[in-house]
Amino acid sequence: MSQLHKRFADAQIKEILQRYLRHEIESSHVQEILRIGKTRLFALIKLYKENPDSFSVQYERQGRSIDPAIEKNIFKELTLEKKLIQNKDVPLNSYNYSYIRKRLETEHSQNVSLPAIIRRAKEKGFYLAKPKRTAHDREVLTQYAGELLQHDSSFHLFAPAADQKWYLITSLDDYSRMLFFAKLFNHETTWGHIQALQTVFLTQGLPLKYYVDSHSIFRFVRGRDEIHYQHHLQTDETNPQWKQVLEDCGVEVIYALSAQAKGKIERPYRWLQDHLVRTCVRDNVTQVREGQTVLNHEVHNYNHRWVHSTTREIPAIRFEKAMRVKQSLFRPFHIKPPYNNVKDIFCLRLERTADAYRKISLHTLQLKLNGVNPGDVLNLRLYPLNAATTELRCWRRHTLLDVRIVKNTDLKGVHF
Repeated sequence: MSQLHKRFADAQIKEILQRYLRHEIESSHVQEILRIGKTRLFALIKLYKENPDSFSVQYERQGRSIDPAIEKNIFKELTLEKKLIQNKDVPLNSYNYSYIRKRLETEHSQNVSLPAIIRRAKEKGFYLAKPKRTAHDREVLTQYAGELLQHDSSFHLFAPAADQKWYLITSLDDYSRMLFFAKLFNHETTWGHIQALQTVFLTQGLPLKYYVDSHSIFRFVRGRDEIHYQHHLQTDETNPQWKQVLEDCGVEVIYALSAQAKGKIERPYRWLQDHLVRTCVRDNVTQVREGQTVLNHEVHNYNHRWVHSTTREIPAIRFEKAMRVKQSLFRPFHIKPPYNNVKDIFCLRLERTADAYRKISLHTLQLKLNGVNPGDVLNLRLYPLNAATTELRCWRRHTLLDVRIVKNTDLKGVHF
């Protein structure tokens, strides 16, 4: 119909119309041959009668002009995109024309179609072909919310104006693709990953499994990490602090077999990185707390506004639906006896033996604790309160003996 010029030459259409006008064929047959409706047929007949010699259905598509101010902002945004893509420290490798369109709308109150932006990008060389997708070595398929949580971190220059790379730690529900935790850190530490566990477990409950890579924070690997341990230990015979928290909560850990197997969490990372970087650049973000504000906004958009490309559903709606029909493997979080405080679960752990003076040593710090006898084997649980102090909770078997507040500077050099 609207593509009539692609299916027939002008001469062919003219011949058919002439035969109709000579009453050689009926209008219904003309409509069937040309695959057009009655209204279009009589419009063509009128056009032919007006000027039979110049009759033509061929035309050239003309690009609609846009306001020069909009044109200027399009190329300004495209130029900035190109600069970011060329920066090897920034996790961007393609143009995001949809982001530019949204930016023009929200920041400049300028409405322009996506095809118009793409057309101008191609004309001026702001275009990169999409790379071919590689297949995953391993698919992780789930049928329930909370059946598998994917957890990882990424280290990039998210805010070029800050001139410092930050770590992005994220936890994602595999079934709903809902992001439960996303936070920026100046440094990657075991405590940062334990904070992620605490946030998820206290707000959503305990999942069945966690899916991570073989980073030393998550897994002891013989040959890679044994400098800190006895050489006879095999892989997984020593539990890192993060894994001990999961064991206390009865949550299983499984490890990705390859980088490609982490594909599902990589896609949300790419989405977050894409929007986070672009917004941080345009807002001139220089501090991690400013970056976190941007990240919180993007996580909300991801969870509550965007339709996921795999599930074809908004993550929050898919998650809420699963919870409503009890399609969930999340369990309520309970503190296991003898512990009575979340600080005894989501913490860093040490074991020390009291000396003859009832003291313990933490690198250069020596503490005399209440209720401790010489030779007691003590279970120390340390809960960082802020950037300056940590709460130390001293247990002997099933009894909490003492609680102390210590300076974080006094814990430097302590190996957990």
